Amino acid sequence: MTEKEKMLAGELYRSWDEELVLERLRARQMVYLLNQTKETEGHYREQLIRDLFGTAGEKVSLETPFHCDYGYNIHVGEDFYANFNCVFLDVCEIRIGNRALLGPNVQLYTATHPLNREQRASGLESGKPILIGHDVWIGGGAIINPGITIGDNVVIASGAVVTKDLPDNVFAGGNPARIIREVD
Repeated sequence: MTEKEKMLAGELYRSWDEELVLERLRARQMVYLLNQTKETEGHYREQLIRDLFGTAGEKVSLETPFHCDYGYNIHVGEDFYANFNCVFLDVCEIRIGNRALLGPNVQLYTATHPLNREQRASGLESGKPILIGHDVWIGGGAIINPGITIGDNVVIASGAVVTKDLPDNVFAGGNPARIIREVD
């Protein structure tokens, strides 16, 4: 397997592999262009998002600045909105459903590192995908950790750190996030 194939499969991989370094450089160049756009350049901004992301539905809105690793592992549905300063570490897929709202400073981390000291010191890393359902609202400053699945119609409080999957129709908050109550 190539290092990219290992990365996408969630296995330990070498992030300094030449192919991956070049792909991150491409993404950084696109993100730089995206972050330089003006409010009046909506169509150009949307085209940059479509060129950067793996897939994007209709009505995609992303406030800048925005940061990601690769871009092509990000898939967003219809009516997607992300506020200022979101960070998506997308070494594995990030899939977000329709009508998702992300507050400022939301961080989605698929990247992770070994717990074993020797493996971690070697520089190897891995990732776990993030899946976010439809009609989800993630409050500002929330962090979604690697491998998390969030159901449909979920509200996550500002500043929450999501370390476990969340089922449909719940409001969650805290560090670590816990279900506070059900929502309609």
